[in-house]
Amino acid sequence: MSYFGDDFVVPAFADVELGEGQRWSTWPATTPTERGPEPRPDWVVTSAGAVDTELGVVKSGKEAELYLIERAVPGASGERPGEASVLAAKRYRTPDNSDFHRSSAYTEGRRVRRSRDRRAMERKSSYGRTVAAGQWAGAEFGALCWAWQRGLPVPYPVQISHTEILMEFIGRDGVAAPRLANAPLERDELIGCFDQVVAILHGFASGQCAHGDLSPYNLLVHDGRVVVIDLPQIVDVIGNPNGFELLERDVRNVCTWFERRGVPNDPDALFAELCADAFG
Repeated sequence: MSYFGDDFVVPAFADVELGEGQRWSTWPATTPTERGPEPRPDWVVTSAGAVDTELGVVKSGKEAELYLIERAVPGASGERPGEASVLAAKRYRTPDNSDFHRSSAYTEGRRVRRSRDRRAMERKSSYGRTVAAGQWAGAEFGALCWAWQRGLPVPYPVQISHTEILMEFIGRDGVAAPRLANAPLERDELIGCFDQVVAILHGFASGQCAHGDLSPYNLLVHDGRVVVIDLPQIVDVIGNPNGFELLERDVRNVCTWFERRGVPNDPDALFAELCADAFG
């Protein structure tokens, strides 16, 4: 069954019949706070007359699925910026078809505004699980915006609608970039990737944050560039009592992986540098 429903507002000027797996762009229905940071890349399609076409599933997980979406203006050639682009749509699952779970270690220090929502999440009721899915989607979108604005290598966050995040697709011709864990890299390429990962860790730590679940499985390698993904569990290393423990785990996860592949490193020294960044 297609994710796309028929409850979207059809542009009054549109004279296009939508097919299966299509919907009108959800961009016009989003508010400024639900859109990515400015200045936006020129490939972002903001036309109210654009159509979203579902191209298939990229990845399926317990908590979310990643789809490939083309957002394009009907009849446009697609040769000019803003006419067409391919996006990744991350959709957090609903309580009815998901065993949604995230450790509370990540959420300590985060606030839930409405007391009703907080109580429902504590009881893990159906409504509470729906709220939790929305909270995680919102946390990831906010983290992507924060990281993008700091110049960190993350997919550009285009927009968020409920529990769906649309973001830059990292790959080519509909094929996702490989994860670091699966990328066929020579030793000199591994050394270059390690240097990039260290820079990513410093970028997070200098903003007093840790990825919280960093590993070679949520780092992509695209044209020699390392891109970090999956950010819903980002933690404030100062405000979260588990923050430095999670930061150290991030360090050891990646350092151990590189060490086993012949890239020497010192995780203790790196962790000390990151702590200095966080307190600096």
